[in-house]
Amino acid sequence: MPATPAWPPQSTPRLFVDTPLSSGPLPVDGPAAHYLAGVMRLKIGDPVKLFDDRTGEWLATAASVGKRDLVLDVTERLREREAVPDLWLCAAPIKKGRVDWLAEKACELGVDRLVPVVTRRTVVDKPNTDRLRTHMIEAAEQCGRTALPQVAEPVKLAALLRDWPADRTLFFADETGGAPALAAMHAHAGPAAILIGPEGGFDADERVAIRAHPQAVGIGLGPRILRAETAAAAAVALWMAAAGDWAAEPPVPSPVA
Repeated sequence: MPATPAWPPQSTPRLFVDTPLSSGPLPVDGPAAHYLAGVMRLKIGDPVKLFDDRTGEWLATAASVGKRDLVLDVTERLREREAVPDLWLCAAPIKKGRVDWLAEKACELGVDRLVPVVTRRTVVDKPNTDRLRTHMIEAAEQCGRTALPQVAEPVKLAALLRDWPADRTLFFADETGGAPALAAMHAHAGPAAILIGPEGGFDADERVAIRAHPQAVGIGLGPRILRAETAAAAAVALWMAAAGDWAAEPPVPSPVA
């Protein structure tokens, strides 16, 4: 007998909707409708996967398709909203293009919160947080996340350190060196954050202030000089392997906002 095709198929388009989902009709218009109807050529009866960052992932089928809008029939919940490892990425904004890449990879790797940190050598002191959120949504649609990372408003380094929560380890990726990252992350379990500097690095006074903070743990990321966005992705990957959802022991999930 021929094998029964998987349903929904792997090629099913996946879309974020910023409204709580439940069974029933869902009107779609604007860019989302253009993507489904104009780009994906959705036809009546075709499946769509939806997620809302609240209730998980749902299956829907196209009930009607027009040129500028369409209606989806939401039929069943496929899975609950995922448990997100409690990791923040605190990164100095870098040039457009590179910071977009950083936001995408932070989402794909499982970061819970992205915090733009303004330092003395920061090139871009007013990052477009709406654009960063858009890139994270697109990444989540592609990588299968059901929970979107939060994007915080930019904060100056001094304010970040002043208001830092006492129960969260701050892994400081210091280009002058530190403890081997993987070992340090194994040794400091619980809520964590990774601090990555700008393209020119932290200045000497900033480095002293960070290292003096009681929650800061200096880490090294190997013998080579890394671009800021490369350092961020490498550090997040190491934390996920040591204490996140790549680790043998399941992590404590981040509280749902």
